[in-house]
Amino acid sequence: MENKELKRGFLSAQVDISKFNAGNFEKATDEEKRQQDVMGESTTFFKDGMRRLRKNPLAMGSIVILAVIILIILIAPHFVPYSYDQIITVGGVRDKGCTNLGFMEYSDKELQYMEETGEKLFPHIFGTDGLGRDYFIRVIYGTRVSLAVGIVAAVMVVIIGIIYGSIAGYFGGKVDLIMMRIVDIIYSLPEMLIIILLSVVLKETLTEKLVGTVFSKLGANMISMFIVFGLLYWVSMARLIRGQILTIKNNEYVLAAKCIGTSNRKILTKHILPNCLSVIIITTALQIPSAIFTESYLSFLGLGVSIPLASLGSLANDARAGMQSYPARLVIPAVIICLIVLSLNLLGDGLRDAFDTKLD
Repeated sequence: MENKELKRGFLSAQVDISKFNAGNFEKATDEEKRQQDVMGESTTFFKDGMRRLRKNPLAMGSIVILAVIILIILIAPHFVPYSYDQIITVGGVRDKGCTNLGFMEYSDKELQYMEETGEKLFPHIFGTDGLGRDYFIRVIYGTRVSLAVGIVAAVMVVIIGIIYGSIAGYFGGKVDLIMMRIVDIIYSLPEMLIIILLSVVLKETLTEKLVGTVFSKLGANMISMFIVFGLLYWVSMARLIRGQILTIKNNEYVLAAKCIGTSNRKILTKHILPNCLSVIIITTALQIPSAIFTESYLSFLGLGVSIPLASLGSLANDARAGMQSYPARLVIPAVIICLIVLSLNLLGDGLRDAFDTKLD
């Protein structure tokens, strides 16, 4: 069967190859090739934001500091043979002289024990406190608690704020009016007063109910703090999400999704909330240091974690009595709080510069 050349129709947009030959085509010049290099490769919103973030030296330095702190608090308990509530003993007997030691110091009984047995005891890196507990491991666990409180509080704020703000902004009308008036009422409540009142009211009730549970070590004060975070701190996130959704919901692609019968839940999760991702990331990063600072000064006032568990704020509060004699005990948790809060704030600023497209 012979191959027949197909002829181009009169109204066809197809190029008629028969009118061209090899001599009519020229190789691309160097200038034309360089024009192709100008065009950047395809990228996503997240990749583009991370590329910008890597160019911010303050944000990258903050990430390094936070990574070092997290690695230390995760690894150190596996090497330090003490626990946060352990009173130092030598040969199974409490060492009453192992109190208020300085950096890398041993008590007289520990020195005698090492001389007699030849066994090397692990040094007290930050010394010991007034009860004879290793201060370094208490700082490690205090940093763990403070970071955990900040992350848990931020997650609670993000979840509640996104759900509440999405409903108010998307449905609008009377729903938005009623929901935002509730936000205004909650926003006007004094946070510290509510925290103190809840701590006093819920302390006895929660203490009995927490016995034998995983939350018993946190204590009633810490649980009441989480309740307050869930009740009060989400209003700023809800307002931001509502404002973003009011701007986005009238765009053409959202109206097109409504026209083809897409459910409201799918429109919110697939079309609207992904476009609020920059606001969510930035607000979450800035909420963590706010929650850590709140927990620290509440623990400093005695409304935080229950003894013997420690946080950075409670460690600073315990060191207040011996501030003149042992200033390092107050300086160490204060410096760690400053490092964490400052790093997270600088990282939040870097994320805002990287992911907020309105700043371009």
